[in-house]
Amino acid sequence: MAENKEMATIYIFGKKYDVPAELTIMNAMEYAGYQLKRGCGCRNGFCGACATIYRIEGSNQLYTGLACSTKVEQGMYIATLPFFPLVKQTYDINKIKPEQAVMMQLYPEIYSCVGCNACTRACTQSLNVMQYIAYAQRGDFEKCAELSFDCVMCGCCSSRCPAGISHPQVAELARRLNGKYLQPQTQHLIDRVKEIEEGKCEEAIQTMMSHPLDKIKELYNTRDIEK
Repeated sequence: MAENKEMATIYIFGKKYDVPAELTIMNAMEYAGYQLKRGCGCRNGFCGACATIYRIEGSNQLYTGLACSTKVEQGMYIATLPFFPLVKQTYDINKIKPEQAVMMQLYPEIYSCVGCNACTRACTQSLNVMQYIAYAQRGDFEKCAELSFDCVMCGCCSSRCPAGISHPQVAELARRLNGKYLQPQTQHLIDRVKEIEEGKCEEAIQTMMSHPLDKIKELYNTRDIEK
């Protein structure tokens, strides 16, 4: 006889389901019969497409998470965010400079931050969101870029912000400014890109592509990493 699985009672868009307790929210939705065509992305916690809001029975507190990596809990009430409308300003990275004024021009709402820290509490990657916004306010784009590096652009931070800040877009601008203007250029990388453009690496690329996937993973995991 198969071992009985521990089950959890959850509510998806208000409808009650009993699902295995070890499932993620995404797997539980599919177990319940939902066919996910949008908002499921990479299914591995990297793309940020499956932003989800939920609360637990008996509590009025709202939690955020990625459906692909958040496990279900008993009495969980779930609602997914199909797409969060972040404000993305248009700019030419070649015409703007790494100066504090650029944030004031493109994302002035960051200076309306009330310091509530709701963005940090909502972050699915456990980033210190309020702190990297503070760096952006001061024009410290290098620190903002470093602190926001693991952002997956899910928008959960912005969904809880009373000031209407589009944190992921602010961080993306900081990383672009940092990468183009502040970080030192790596000459061997520049040389390698030129070699690729000239077709000098085509044979090596084809050889790599001929390997089975397991071999490619092994080569990647054992590669020399620049310090």
